[in-house]
Amino acid sequence: MTKEQWGTVKEKLLKNVGQSNYRNWIEPLVFDRMDEGVAVIGAPNSYAGTYVARNFGDLILGEVSAVYDQVRRLEFIVNKAANTNASQPARPAAMEVEPTAEAPASAPAPAVAATPARTGLDAMLQPAPLDPRFTFDRFVVGKPNELAHAAARRVAEGGPVTFNPLFLYGGVGLGKTHLMHAIANELQVNRPELTVVYLSAEQFMYRFVQAIRERRTMDFKSLFRTVDVLMVDDIQFIAGKDSTQEEFFHTFNALVDQNKQIILSGDRAPGEMTDMEERIRSRMQCGLIVDLHPTDYELRLGILQCKLDAHRDQYPDLKIAPGVLEFLAHRISTNVRVLEGALTRLFAFSSLVGREITLDLTQECLADILRASDKKITVEEIQRKVAEHFNIRMSDLIGPKRVRTFARPRQIAMYLAKTLTSRSLPEIGRRFGGRDHTTVIHGVKRVEELKVQDSQIAEDVEMLRRALEA
Repeated sequence: MTKEQWGTVKEKLLKNVGQSNYRNWIEPLVFDRMDEGVAVIGAPNSYAGTYVARNFGDLILGEVSAVYDQVRRLEFIVNKAANTNASQPARPAAMEVEPTAEAPASAPAPAVAATPARTGLDAMLQPAPLDPRFTFDRFVVGKPNELAHAAARRVAEGGPVTFNPLFLYGGVGLGKTHLMHAIANELQVNRPELTVVYLSAEQFMYRFVQAIRERRTMDFKSLFRTVDVLMVDDIQFIAGKDSTQEEFFHTFNALVDQNKQIILSGDRAPGEMTDMEERIRSRMQCGLIVDLHPTDYELRLGILQCKLDAHRDQYPDLKIAPGVLEFLAHRISTNVRVLEGALTRLFAFSSLVGREITLDLTQECLADILRASDKKITVEEIQRKVAEHFNIRMSDLIGPKRVRTFARPRQIAMYLAKTLTSRSLPEIGRRFGGRDHTTVIHGVKRVEELKVQDSQIAEDVEMLRRALEA
């Protein structure tokens, strides 16, 4: 079949399926070859090929038969050229269309009335776009996120399902969405035969509502319960949405029963999502739950260095003074997005005014970000966190009792007050039951010694520091 003949087929299909369906499903199709009576057609991804074969296969077969009477059936494959830029992981569509009594191979299909455009359904079926920048190669790994990275890597291999679901949780800007996109991008390259659906919880809810409105709930169920990998970002947004939770619950069960991989992310652990139905929380807790901890100084510095290297081509004349990256990694400690945005602003400012990025320029250009990042940690907050961590009363923490059960947490609280606040030693002593500043000095030195000798103490101190700085 020539390009002109294929063009004629597509023109006839436009009249039959309507502008919306044509634009979304037919226009991207490419005629590949004729192989012993089989018309091989390239689709941008596997889902598109399967959907077209199921919904428009007989119609296409009839139009192709009218032009090339030797065709017996259709076969849809992934068009590699289109798949290069596709946002949805693709797989060769094994869906084949055989001639039916309504559309015999030797005769053209009967006239079909124009199908009304189904905008809501088309929107429901469109895959969410992936960010090509979010790959594992660009994810900076450190102690706070190494477990999450390793788990995501394992899932991205596409092998046997070892933990289901994989649940990633953490605060804003810690890398959850980056890892979700990285998994999908990796599967798209290495396991194109898998059907992967990635979308946010808000998109899941919106498409479910659209399906109800368009009376296409069976299409919705068919789509989401037959995928190989389902990825839902920010799952906490369906909390309190009863109908959406109901549908997600049944989708979750259907996929787990088929041993299909589910990957979820949220801003907190499943057990802390009090607005979520208990049965959903229970199922989310049956897999691997991984916490992305707040970044530490070393990880933030590595992220800045990685971003600097990535922008060398864009800013070839960029000059940055020693100590600037270290300053930013120390001062902006809560959100990686804010950290990266600050560096981007510095790059742009330096490029526009033609000045070297120095510490003075950094403080001048990022004054607002630096002010917002200066979180004031109080001694009272430290005392409360330490008391909760060691499960003791506040009165015992600051009281006169010297038994180790209370003395060790008290020393740790003094150490954190000395390192995380600007309070003087005498003032810290007064906040701990009117103790002398020499007692505070002794407590700080003792904790510094124990951090080297006792790994449990070191872990407790680090965990408390992260919690206070988060």
